[in-house]
Amino acid sequence: MPTKTGGPPLSVTIVAQNEERTIARVLTAVVELADEIIFLDSGSTDRTAEIAKGFGVRFCHQEWLGYAEQKNKAIDLATGEWILSLDADEVLTPPLIAEICDLMQRGVPDGISGFKIPRVLYIGEMPVRGGGFYPDAQLRLIRKSKGRFQPRIIHESIKVEGGVRQLKNDMLHYAYRDVDQFAQTMDQYARLSAQQYLEHENTAWRRSRLNVILNPTWTFFYRQVVRGGIFHGPLCWRLNVIYAGYVWKKVTYLRDLLQRQGHSS
Repeated sequence: MPTKTGGPPLSVTIVAQNEERTIARVLTAVVELADEIIFLDSGSTDRTAEIAKGFGVRFCHQEWLGYAEQKNKAIDLATGEWILSLDADEVLTPPLIAEICDLMQRGVPDGISGFKIPRVLYIGEMPVRGGGFYPDAQLRLIRKSKGRFQPRIIHESIKVEGGVRQLKNDMLHYAYRDVDQFAQTMDQYARLSAQQYLEHENTAWRRSRLNVILNPTWTFFYRQVVRGGIFHGPLCWRLNVIYAGYVWKKVTYLRDLLQRQGHSS
């Protein structure tokens, strides 16, 4: 049976909850290349389900399992040889769609199991292309038999058996409505990251009071100066102030958790 890309079957997997702001854009793009769309919803109360079903997706419900396991569940439901795992706010651009189609048609060497895709962060409708926020390449396109998301509380990522390459063209990441939502999310991520370090990683170097000052200071300098944030305007400046605060919060939240458990600094 012919596929949309002209190559091996390609499944797009999306996990979602209350994504009516972006989901139509996401699905409008992927219907051009997906042989099936697995849409795993964890209980949307807005119009997400109605919009998604209008695109002919395979709509499934799954109570929230955690970031990694939810995405692995969607992959398990897919039937394609290749999986394009997307967040519900990631929009493929026409050049990226063409690049993926060409890749599938030409065939991928056996030793290659995945492809990273660069992302352009959007705050509302404003792109952020500097200051460490770009290219933010994410491993998203994988052979189903070769990749899984690794279990983590936050910042889940795919691990594949085999080589990984990076595609040239971007996808658009409509992650935040505004700067306030970015700040709120960074605070949430800081708390989850602290829990992740406490449960699964070596926390010794993060216990130092000195890190509370040095880590965020270096982060801001690196992103604004080394990564060129100073050339990308006041929005990039504001985001990097918040991002440095996120680094500060990770350390302070971790210290709080350690103190509650009776660890010394």
